[in-house]
Amino acid sequence: MGTTAAEQLLALTPERRPEIPETLNGTLRLDAYENGWTQHWYLTVTDQHVEVSRSADDADLVVRAHRTVFDRMAAGQLRAAAAMLRNDLTVEGDMRLFVVFRRIFPGKAGARHPREAARQVAAEPNSGRDVRR
Repeated sequence: MGTTAAEQLLALTPERRPEIPETLNGTLRLDAYENGWTQHWYLTVTDQHVEVSRSADDADLVVRAHRTVFDRMAAGQLRAAAAMLRNDLTVEGDMRLFVVFRRIFPGKAGARHPREAARQVAAEPNSGRDVRR
């Protein structure tokens, strides 16, 4: 399956993350359950920085799912919003922090932001041609 959610969270560094809104601060707890036990991950978001630790402390937003759901998100096979709509993932608390959660895990392999794709097409020779496939 590739990267697990635990590996993805452990790899997060406390560097600045410009994709997180500047005014968004708070705490998230990710509860990954499996076989009668729960693994807790605690994320603190401050000034576009995310710090990760292991704790079951109260948080502004709590996201609960089976470990395989988190692993599928970490592998880019499942989007957080889709998992929530299918009730594979439950969310309780300050939904503004869901933005941070969604941006922690990558999208599908090879996926690009639409602006990035448009810039690439514009930079190519003959960029006026029809590039639909």
